[in-house]
Amino acid sequence: MAVHPLALDLALTIRHDGQGGVADDLERPDGLGRWVRELADALAAVPVAVPVAGAGTFSFDFAADSVPGHDTLAAVRDLRAAVRALFARAVRGDPSPADARHLLPVDTALRRLNEAAAAAPAVPHPTWTDEAGPVAVRRPVRPVSARDALGAALAHDAIAFLAGPDRTRLRACHAPRCVRYFLKEHPRQEWCKPSCGNRARVARHHDRHRA
Repeated sequence: MAVHPLALDLALTIRHDGQGGVADDLERPDGLGRWVRELADALAAVPVAVPVAGAGTFSFDFAADSVPGHDTLAAVRDLRAAVRALFARAVRGDPSPADARHLLPVDTALRRLNEAAAAAPAVPHPTWTDEAGPVAVRRPVRPVSARDALGAALAHDAIAFLAGPDRTRLRACHAPRCVRYFLKEHPRQEWCKPSCGNRARVARHHDRHRA
């Protein structure tokens, strides 16, 4: 089974708040800090991960007592809007209800994604030890900021997902009050999780009785 894409994790920071509205996990810089800490290992595994000037190897793990800047938050939120717009296109006009009325144009979304990926350019470098065969690793062309490194990692993951075979499994959950995207795991799956399926069945039952 394919690895859960970071792009989907980014999209899922928009969620139902449990009270009929939509919550945003990235509303504030401290929310972004928590989210990055939770996904630090996955972010660091993205091949484009690059070092920061004067700081050695870059770590995506923001310390518990520090938070990213507002400029980093704005950049990630802009990238999220691009990812969700492209997800809406990937599900062929059947987007999440959270996006249906205010999607970015596809060309704008693609431009944002490409610009974020290009902000931290990296090129392949081979390594070859006596114990193993040659391996290509990506090294930065130049040092970049933490904001650009984070944006590039998310953008490269999103590009790989959207250009890969798992894109065809992407769906928007249309259960009542849900705004999530998910990857379809089997042919009969309609909802992102069982609780959404239960709510949808109850809603259908009520609709039939009202009719």
